[in-house]
Amino acid sequence: MRVITGEARGRKLITLEGEDVRPTTAKVKEAIFSAIQFDIQGRKFLDLFAGSGQMGIEALSRGAEAAVFVDSSRKSVDIIRKNLNNVGFYDRAKVIHTDSSAYLDMLTEQFDIAYLDPPYGTGILQEVLPKIFEKVKKTGIVIVENPENEEILQNYGEFMLDRQKHYGKIKISLYRHRDYV
Repeated sequence: MRVITGEARGRKLITLEGEDVRPTTAKVKEAIFSAIQFDIQGRKFLDLFAGSGQMGIEALSRGAEAAVFVDSSRKSVDIIRKNLNNVGFYDRAKVIHTDSSAYLDMLTEQFDIAYLDPPYGTGILQEVLPKIFEKVKKTGIVIVENPENEEILQNYGEFMLDRQKHYGKIKISLYRHRDYV
């Protein structure tokens, strides 16, 4: 797994091993960042359910001002910290070891871009989706990666599904405020 482009282009990232780990593929990551390429520069990125941190690190590499990485796994948090040190982005990042839903409940700031790739089939996506849209600026974007057979709504408050792509057994959904669709 590598950073695709930008400041840390080509840098190798480490990931956890095991059956429960499913890093976003390079093809899907490239598609996501192509879709938001003009929205990243100088923005604040939230990598919820961060895993290895590859999505937030890619955002930083492409010019995001800052990124927050949230994961409930101690092992994932340790990997994120190692990856941030390896690419030299630790000064623009915050790593938080906590439950994602609890983090959103206590959060007072807003983000420009939020990326969610929760564990599949746990129901956590349906718990956090309504909360995330309150934590994203009106001009912001929410990106959701989830299984193709898992239903999510077309609208959450004033945020609407802008586009959706299928990649094998997963789908990527991009939401924007209705004034910016």
